[in-house]
Amino acid sequence: MGLSKQDRQILEWLQRDATLSVGEVAERVGLSKSACWRRIHRMEADGVIAERVTLLNQQKLNLPLTVYISIRTNQHNDQWATRFGELVQGIAEILEVHRMSGDLDYLLKAVVTDMPGYDRLYKELIKADLFDVSSSFVMETMKQTTRLPLKHAMGK
Repeated sequence: MGLSKQDRQILEWLQRDATLSVGEVAERVGLSKSACWRRIHRMEADGVIAERVTLLNQQKLNLPLTVYISIRTNQHNDQWATRFGELVQGIAEILEVHRMSGDLDYLLKAVVTDMPGYDRLYKELIKADLFDVSSSFVMETMKQTTRLPLKHAMGK
């Protein structure tokens, strides 16, 4: 899908603040309210805008510890992958699960209250019959964003 300069501007503003009204976005990108609404609606229908969410502060919600969990398995079959997928979907503390190339099979991102919270998460994970689990804990976050760069979006 080709995105115009104004489409990319709309997306940039919505990534910064999804609570902006259509009128506020339209004003910032130089469109009428109805033209802006049509563009937003089209990008939602096309799946460019996947969802609109509220980002929460994990510190204020007693989830100060972020952990990246590297997983290797010796079970490379559809049955195991299905069971593993169901298991991780059921653990609320796991925010992301990625199947990887290279030495790792899966990389997970999770948030927990503390080390005992991580231990509880670990005990849930190992129910999946894993070969190797290695965890790294975030000591400092130097950059964190949900904004995708739009300079690579195809222009009209």
